[in-house]
Amino acid sequence: MRISAKADYAVRAVIELAAAPGGTSLSAREIATAQEIPQNFLENILAELRRAGIVHTHRGPGGGSSLARPPAQITVGEILVAIDGPLTAVRDLPPEQLVYEGAARNLPALWCRLHSCLRELLDSVTVAAVASGPAIRPPPGARMPRPRARVARGGGRDGRAG
Repeated sequence: MRISAKADYAVRAVIELAAAPGGTSLSAREIATAQEIPQNFLENILAELRRAGIVHTHRGPGGGSSLARPPAQITVGEILVAIDGPLTAVRDLPPEQLVYEGAARNLPALWCRLHSCLRELLDSVTVAAVASGPAIRPPPGARMPRPRARVARGGGRDGRAG
């Protein structure tokens, strides 16, 4: 499974909205800044999430985006499918439509099982769970990236303050 940048940005934006105090609206600029997402790209993503019924958008002063439902009712799987379509495909076909001959005849069953496992995992993890803490624990021995230090912006021409 490959998670596109667009899908990654969408999940991060929805989690940012879930973490907003009291379900308040956030502007695309606020979300883009908090998650380091290109704002123009994010605005298109938010429009897709609105069409999928995941976010509401509000125009005018104090406008922005908010979740269309409580974060406990939105799953990571739902967001990924809304942005990138089916979670698994082989040569752009759903696994259940594949037919192979000869020694590979049982391979479609593996692809179907993979699809089922992905759906089970991603549809069991809600945005609320991710926003509030570790929703999924990595398997033993998994190498997780270390959080990077945020660099203060501003100041001089070389990016250093002062």
